[in-house]
Amino acid sequence: MKKKTIVYEREGTTFGKKILLFDNSTDMRILSNHIAWKIIELLAKKPMYPAQIAKELRIYEQSVYYYVRRLVKIGAIEQTSVSQIRGATARLYSTTSSSFGLELNTEQDVDYHYATKVKQKNIPALLNDYYKENSFDGLIVVGAPDPHGPYKSSARDGHYAVHLSFYLGTFCDRSSNFIVKLDVDAKAEKDIDNKNLILIGGPGTNIVTSEFNSYLPIKFNEMNYWSGLTDNAGRIFNMDNHGLIAKIKNPYNKDKRIIVLAGVRSIGTKSAIIALTDNGEKLMNDSKEEWAIVVQGFDMNSDGKIDHVDLVS
Repeated sequence: MKKKTIVYEREGTTFGKKILLFDNSTDMRILSNHIAWKIIELLAKKPMYPAQIAKELRIYEQSVYYYVRRLVKIGAIEQTSVSQIRGATARLYSTTSSSFGLELNTEQDVDYHYATKVKQKNIPALLNDYYKENSFDGLIVVGAPDPHGPYKSSARDGHYAVHLSFYLGTFCDRSSNFIVKLDVDAKAEKDIDNKNLILIGGPGTNIVTSEFNSYLPIKFNEMNYWSGLTDNAGRIFNMDNHGLIAKIKNPYNKDKRIIVLAGVRSIGTKSAIIALTDNGEKLMNDSKEEWAIVVQGFDMNSDGKIDHVDLVS
């Protein structure tokens, strides 16, 4: 079993689609079952719990678990997070690829050279407003590394914009404009009034994030930005590795949008970046005009770095 990218052209543009390839028919056999395939189709649209799948397909939950176990075993789906719902453990699943195929053991690979860049097919709904005529239409704002703002704080997460930019670039050609600015410059030059914004870092270190914190569906504590996040139900998220992904209309220009990728600490901001770049097509495919989610990052392989992110709310 391996992952590859199929490259194809449509209307003069080159695209790429990830495909999971099996090297034997045994693993493929489960996909030919109509119930297993319906589960795959559901999970390709969005992550779901087995109970949700059972309700959608109108079958017994135990039947869903049977097929889920087999699909996980062959690598077609994977567990993305674990939650406690009414005292019971609930596991969220999603597909590992948008396509599946069978590869024969031959030496007939062809080396193609393309003049245009390979792009992912679908832009997540969260980012739809940020692309225009195959170019990125927005500004990434990071906190200044020097002491600034009312707290005289120094941002330590500005370099995360590099990782994010690589991800954003898979959906378009290179922008003709420089798309990253420090918060102090963006505010002084009034760019926050007339552009789509992606804000990296919490309100304690990014003064543009603090400008819009009160408009967010899930907010940082205004009394102490480092004390945590609070949602509309009053739940508090105050772990260092808690991160926020939120999207709102720009209150200064209703035709523009603001996305916030921020954490209680810099490690939380990194968690939010990873959640978007690793799972953007699946987890962030939400077209609501106001949208927010809390994520939590973990170091699963104990190397001191975040490598896995769960959805918290």
